[in-house]
Amino acid sequence: MLFTVRLKDNKEFVRLYGKGAFVSCGMCTVYYRRNGRKENRIGISTGKKIGNAVMRSRARRVIRQAYRENEADFPKGYDIVITARQGSTECKSYHISTFFKKKVIPAMKDPQRQKRTVKK
Repeated sequence: MLFTVRLKDNKEFVRLYGKGAFVSCGMCTVYYRRNGRKENRIGISTGKKIGNAVMRSRARRVIRQAYRENEADFPKGYDIVITARQGSTECKSYHISTFFKKKVIPAMKDPQRQKRTVKK
């Protein structure tokens, strides 16, 4: 991943879950927020509801590959957390890649979608 650094710290994940904008589908949820740097930082999260360790690892590999395929298209300077959902265990990387191209990348480029709206 050329333009990407890994997110590893728990407080960075929590910050994105709380304050980041998000796009969701049946396979994964993508949280994103500007970070003021020149590169993207990415973290991939898989919960125990996904399945056993083999299935969780496969979901992470598939998501990582889909990100790699579209890395040049993502706008730079974002923190991105991708949370796998149960649908991600059966899908291929091109399904997630299509989701990135059609939903995530346009949402990240749209300034109207940068702020998270909270319903009261």
